[in-house]
Amino acid sequence: MSVLLVVLLALLATAALLAVISPLRRNAAAAPLDPDAAERLHLEAERDALMTQLVGLSDESRRPDLENRAARNLRALDGLPPPPGRGGTWLPAATGVVLALLVVGVGAVTFVPQWQLAALDSGERLAVKDAVSLPGLQAQAQRSGDKADYLAWGDAAFSASVYDQASAAYASTLKLDPRQPKALRRLGIMLLSGQGRAAPKSEQQASQAFLLVRTAAQLAPNDPESQLLLGYALNNFGENKLALAALERYRNLDPTGRDADDLIATLRASSAQTDPASRVYAANCASCHGASGRGGIGPNLHESRLGRAELQSVIQNGKGSMPAFPNIRGAELSALLTRLEEWEK
Repeated sequence: MSVLLVVLLALLATAALLAVISPLRRNAAAAPLDPDAAERLHLEAERDALMTQLVGLSDESRRPDLENRAARNLRALDGLPPPPGRGGTWLPAATGVVLALLVVGVGAVTFVPQWQLAALDSGERLAVKDAVSLPGLQAQAQRSGDKADYLAWGDAAFSASVYDQASAAYASTLKLDPRQPKALRRLGIMLLSGQGRAAPKSEQQASQAFLLVRTAAQLAPNDPESQLLLGYALNNFGENKLALAALERYRNLDPTGRDADDLIATLRASSAQTDPASRVYAANCASCHGASGRGGIGPNLHESRLGRAELQSVIQNGKGSMPAFPNIRGAELSALLTRLEEWEK
C-alpha cells in the first residue's frame, strides 16, 4: 500500500509541475528572443543548476558559496522586466496549484501521520492508533452485538485512555459474558480509580468494584495483568502484604513486566520497616535468595521442604556454601522461620 501511495504522489507532483511550466515553455518557444529574454533563459538555467547542486550537496563546506551565488542569481532575475505574452496561462497554472494541493492533502493523511508516529515510543504509537480506530470499533460492536467486538472496542479505548468508552464497552461485554476476565478486571480497576463513567460513591460500591478485580484474578490466575491489577486494588484498600504478594506473582508470570516496579519497591520498603521477618530477611538473606525468596545465587526458598528445626539449624550453623548467621535469634529468628514456612506452603 505504501508503494502505491508513493507512486500516486509522484504522479500528482509531476502533473502539477508540468501544468505550471508548460505555458512558460510554450511562450518561450513561440516568442523571438530579445536580449532580456536571452538573459532570463541564462539566469533561469543557472538558477536550476544551483538549486540542483544545493539539493544533492554532500560537501557542506560548499554550501555558503552556492547559497550566495543562488541569491545573486535570484536578485538578477527579479531585476529583469517581466516576459511578454504571459496572458492565457492562468488555467494551466491553476490546474498545477490544485494538483499541488492534492499532493499536500494526500501526504497529510498518509505520510505525515507516519512521520509523527515514528517519533513516539511503541506504547505511545499503539495508543494513538487505538484512539484513531475507536469510531470504527464502536460502530462495529454496536452493529454486530458480538462480545468479541465489544471487547476489541474496550481494549482499544483502555489503551488510548478513553475510559468512558472503555467502561461502556466492557460493561456490554459482561452483559454477554459475565465471566470474561479482562472485562471484569479492567472495569473494576477503572471504577476503583475513579476512571470511566461511574466512580464508586460509597464503600459498598468500592467493595463491589474490588470484587470484579478479585473475581477476574480467580478466573485467570496465571494471567499477569490479573495479578497486576489485583495488586493495585489490594494496595488501594491498604492490604499491603497481600498487594505485594500479588505484584510479585505478576513479576514471576511476566519477568519483563515493569508496570509495578515503583509500587513493589515502596511496599517492600514499608514491609521491611513494619514486619520483623521482612526486615531480617532483607538484611541477611535477600542478597543471595532474591528479594522475594525465589532464588538468585542461592536456591528458591519457596521450593524448600525443610522443617522448622532444620531451617533453624541451617540459618544458625550454615550448610554447604551458605554461611552461618548465629546472631539471628529470639523473636527475629522466630519471625524469619515463620516466613520461610509460609513460603514453603
